[in-house]
Amino acid sequence: MSKLFSRWLERSSQGFTRRSLFQRGGVAALLGAAGGAATPAEAALEVGPSMYESIGVRPVINAKGTFTIISGSQSLPEVKQAMMEASKHYVHIDELMDAVGKRIAEITGAESAMVTCGCAAALTHATSACIAGGDPEKMQRLPDLTGLKNEVVAPYYSRNVYDHAVRMLGVKMVTVRDLDELSDRLGPQTAMVMVLGSPEDTGPFGLEPIAKIAKARGVPVIVDAAAEDLTIPNVHLKRGADLVAYSGGKALRGPQSAGLLIGRKDLIRAAWTNSAPHHAFGRSIKVAKEDIMGMLAAVEMWVKRDHKAEWKMWESWLDEIATSVKRIDGVTTEVSQPRGLSNRSPRLDIKWDPKKLGVTGEEMDKLMWDGNPRIILGGGRGDWRSGGESTVTIMPWMMMPGDSKAIADALYKTLTDPPKVDRSAPAAPSVQTGGVWEVEIDYTLSPAQHKFFLEQAGADVQGRHEGDRTGGDIKGWVEGDRVMLSSRHPWEGTSFGFKFSGVVKGDTMEGDVDLGEYFNAKWRARRHQYGRPGRPSRPQKNV
Repeated sequence: MSKLFSRWLERSSQGFTRRSLFQRGGVAALLGAAGGAATPAEAALEVGPSMYESIGVRPVINAKGTFTIISGSQSLPEVKQAMMEASKHYVHIDELMDAVGKRIAEITGAESAMVTCGCAAALTHATSACIAGGDPEKMQRLPDLTGLKNEVVAPYYSRNVYDHAVRMLGVKMVTVRDLDELSDRLGPQTAMVMVLGSPEDTGPFGLEPIAKIAKARGVPVIVDAAAEDLTIPNVHLKRGADLVAYSGGKALRGPQSAGLLIGRKDLIRAAWTNSAPHHAFGRSIKVAKEDIMGMLAAVEMWVKRDHKAEWKMWESWLDEIATSVKRIDGVTTEVSQPRGLSNRSPRLDIKWDPKKLGVTGEEMDKLMWDGNPRIILGGGRGDWRSGGESTVTIMPWMMMPGDSKAIADALYKTLTDPPKVDRSAPAAPSVQTGGVWEVEIDYTLSPAQHKFFLEQAGADVQGRHEGDRTGGDIKGWVEGDRVMLSSRHPWEGTSFGFKFSGVVKGDTMEGDVDLGEYFNAKWRARRHQYGRPGRPSRPQKNV
């Protein structure tokens, strides 16, 4: 492990979450870490157990949960069979969706239902429906909202990165912080209210009082319940929601590229009218007959699965892993239970003193990712700089039989004998980064001009990073002539991050920037030169 990488781990305290998980690929590329996919030009696809390896892709043991970047869940055998059989025939898609929607509505107790190509697509179709209804003229105008409803209201706790699926219609998101503000902001321009399924949606500013106010104004309410268990009768519809959107490839273990929209019959009809195969805004987010039937099979199986037995199986897997790692002196474990309806699975936290075992939680997280077998954990916390305990987390929700032994063996082996890491004192800074910097980032096809406003005290650097329309605090450190800086820029309901690594040479610096899920880019910067006092700039000649 390179000295630069060990320093990065030591200085960085950011763990992996649903949003920052994507950064793993960028960090690996930036630092030259092993384990990325390599696809030789001569590789030929071999359909079978080693299909991914045949094209140079390493499969992953999933101890983290359902994340699109690691391909969601593994679909149920019944889902696979339904999709295979569906592929053998032609069918009229309107007729198919009508029949499938009726059957899903019967199972769930909703008025109506439709299958979408993911939960995000369900949000988009619902937004289109609430704006244009089934009016072809309005549908063809989208996303031109001139003269149409153009706002979606959301409580503050519901704003998140996934509401881009709503914003893509061009609507303005209106964030409200209490019921009075909600009442004030609902009006003729409001298309719908969006609520994110979360522990907060059951409180005094939760779904039920929100829906009561919205219904009185004739405004539909949708709940984004992507990662939730499917409740029957549906808890959100009972509390007043008009529509509820689910991911098909999470708890339901249906097709990863499918989703579910259930609720009011007229709204579901309008949402389907706004989607493919019809020529409307949703044409590009098409759902195939295989996914439609696979999703139906997943819902059918949801009411047949033994959920208590599944839970006991998950707990037994966690017990197997905990029993294995607790053989190591100083390692402790703790099982936590989930809050709310999303990501409902027990969780195992494995804790230890990194100074005693010689490895941190962040390092373990990366070592498992780069190992063989390749394992993605629920995250690693703890670095050398922050001190205290280190932790790695195991989520059994999407693990398969046999995974628990592979994870237990890999954790035990690495915690017992971790790779040696150079932990010598960092080099003293030999450069100064204070001042204003004109920064250029070479994004793919679109270079951008940014600014750094930096202050340096010893090795530590802090300041402000300004982009085109966003900005955020920036901090990092200097070792010798090397600089490492990180910042996050908020935008709408989310934020996006930058991790700059480079070399400083006098009034210039340059290097690589890890953009997380948006890959890497090159960057360069030049210190802003102010005019000397008393020496004005030479006037330009008139032309």
